[in-house]
Amino acid sequence: MFIKFSHDGKVVTLIVYVDDIVLTGDDTVEMARVKEKLAVDFESKDMRFMRYFIDTHMDLNAKLWGEVSVVSQFMHSLFEEYLEAVYRIQRYLKGNPGKGLFFKKTSERNVSIFTDADWAGSVTNRRLTSGYCTYVWGKLVTWRSKKQGVAARSSAEAEFRAMSQGICKGLWILRVLEELKMKIELPLKLFSDSKAAINIAHNPVQHDKTKHIEIDRYFIKEKLYAGLICLPFVTSSQQTTDILTKSLEKLTFEHLIDKLGMINIYAPT
Repeated sequence: MFIKFSHDGKVVTLIVYVDDIVLTGDDTVEMARVKEKLAVDFESKDMRFMRYFIDTHMDLNAKLWGEVSVVSQFMHSLFEEYLEAVYRIQRYLKGNPGKGLFFKKTSERNVSIFTDADWAGSVTNRRLTSGYCTYVWGKLVTWRSKKQGVAARSSAEAEFRAMSQGICKGLWILRVLEELKMKIELPLKLFSDSKAAINIAHNPVQHDKTKHIEIDRYFIKEKLYAGLICLPFVTSSQQTTDILTKSLEKLTFEHLIDKLGMINIYAPT
């Protein structure tokens, strides 16, 4: 990402990903000059205004995301039950071409992160799946679900690992916003549905039972004391990251889909 500020405070941002470029900002004169310069030095094509930026990765079927995660682990030996899951995924993708995230202008200036972990959720090796969703100014911008390489010895360890990953992503977003000279409300809010993990993070006393998560614990505590983050509790029914780490009942799933800010552009208004 390349950023240029003019003397009057206007900004032009150029984002490069492989052979794709996104050019945005509020300095139209400089943006036109950048496009002309790129056309001289590189073979390029102006695709004009963006229509689609983030495609769907969710499904109204509460088990789709989990199925994607599972079947991708058995591509070398795909059993019939997993093949049926692949067909189900394909049917959804074909039937929901307009499902995606909608971003609208807002006055919010905060960053919030939802983190969660499915402790020992893998039926094959009991490894945990952790995930996070990050919101900038109330809009979902990044998300991740990952099966960890080792099994966690406790649910606290699983939650701390997810919290650490979410904090790292939040701090990265904070640095990007600072480079863009955007006003940010601190602290970053990291929402967890684990009261045990939140209490351990605030507890200054080191216990034998938490020594195996000492690094993550001190990392989180350091950011807490610096005032960069806070750890509010959120109920499981409002934990949006649940949608990335475990299967849910249909009503809960659809509720969390709404919280993610997903809409269908082809739905009647």
